[in-house]
Amino acid sequence: MKISCVILTMGNRVAELNRAVESALTQTDGDVEVVIVGNGADVPEIAARPRPGSGAAVKTVRIGHNAGIPMGRNRGVQECSGDVVLFLDDDGWYADDKLVAHVRERFAAEPDLAVISFRVMDPDGGSVQRRHVPRLRAGDPERSSPVTTFLGGACAIRRSAYLQVGGLPERFFYAHEETDLAWRLLGEGYRIEYDAQTVMYHPLVLPSRHADFYRLNARNRVWLARRNLPWPLAALYLGNWIVLTLLRERSAPSLKAWFRGFREGLREPAGERRPMSWRTAWRMLRLGRPPIV
Repeated sequence: MKISCVILTMGNRVAELNRAVESALTQTDGDVEVVIVGNGADVPEIAARPRPGSGAAVKTVRIGHNAGIPMGRNRGVQECSGDVVLFLDDDGWYADDKLVAHVRERFAAEPDLAVISFRVMDPDGGSVQRRHVPRLRAGDPERSSPVTTFLGGACAIRRSAYLQVGGLPERFFYAHEETDLAWRLLGEGYRIEYDAQTVMYHPLVLPSRHADFYRLNARNRVWLARRNLPWPLAALYLGNWIVLTLLRERSAPSLKAWFRGFREGLREPAGERRPMSWRTAWRMLRLGRPPIV
């Protein structure tokens, strides 16, 4: 079972990118094919090279403009040849050299497994942010479990399943694209697992650092519901998130941006609508995260 690793970069983190590539190339029993996608930028020269005699390789591809995370990762998947694709942020790296062997073993033994979501740890404090455990009751981050979504920059995906459901929704640009993909995979009968044994290091950063975070977060949440949920569930889902946002967010500019994005999500085309079955919604409920929150 061949493993590929897709890394997006905007060319402004050369040392970090080198570290990320190195952590993929030096995997035990790895022979990982690394595909670096320059998202609106040239891929910088890196020092990391495959070990002598290894079947690992490094390939680069450039997109002429910043096309967003979903399109960048879709392009990377098109360029790679692995049966399983790892997605790795260019400022992240794998904690040990046995991760790929573990991932290969799981996917080979579990044909209905579509995604493994990794445990993301802060390299300085060793802590795990709650938002990095993709379940409602995060609890112990060292406990593995079935989940209904995953972390886009810290995961492994069965390539055939990814292509079967159409990959990531490119219109999203950033935010909730993984959940869109996850819901469609669940609808096809696949499983998604949070595997605490697979660890990726990533510096502690907040997603709200992005200028368009609140607008895109809200817009894409509306698109997610419009694309994937039966209308009664879509109404519940969006109503719940309006209430949660009003309860959580105290910044007037942030709320203004969020509701502007929400309106955009209602007005603008969301892409192909393929509502999940009620059976899939019931399955998600039993997994602990019904598609209303």
